[in-house]
Amino acid sequence: MVVSTRVAPSSPEARRRMQRVRQKNTACEAALRRELHARGLRYRLQVPLLTKPRRVADVVFSGPRVAVFVDGCFWHGCPQHATWPKKNADFWRAKIEANVARDGDTNARLCAEGWCVIRVWAHEEPKVAADRIARVIEARLTAKVRR
Repeated sequence: MVVSTRVAPSSPEARRRMQRVRQKNTACEAALRRELHARGLRYRLQVPLLTKPRRVADVVFSGPRVAVFVDGCFWHGCPQHATWPKKNADFWRAKIEANVARDGDTNARLCAEGWCVIRVWAHEEPKVAADRIARVIEARLTAKVRR
């Protein structure tokens, strides 16, 4: 489901706040990348893995075919930390639910093409997330060698 109706911001200040939200190279992504690099893992950034519709992974390990998405708690409906705005509530609920549905669609499409998709919440500790990613990469590389 794609939200196509534009709703006016609840105030000029709300509009300015939303325009300042970064979509890539966020602090969470940078912290995760530092941890991955410290483990000797090399990766590519902001790689479009699907076209029509275009989907871009935050961090990509091409060899083992692992795509990492760092999801913000608000924008992607984190079950622990997501909050629902009171102003323009219907718009925001539809927007966030559409984001969650798109994330599921992205996961399914990439898995069908042989990718392993890892979703990291912005609130996750970067070291813990990097350890999880490193384990998946090692397992996929080991399985690839056995084939």
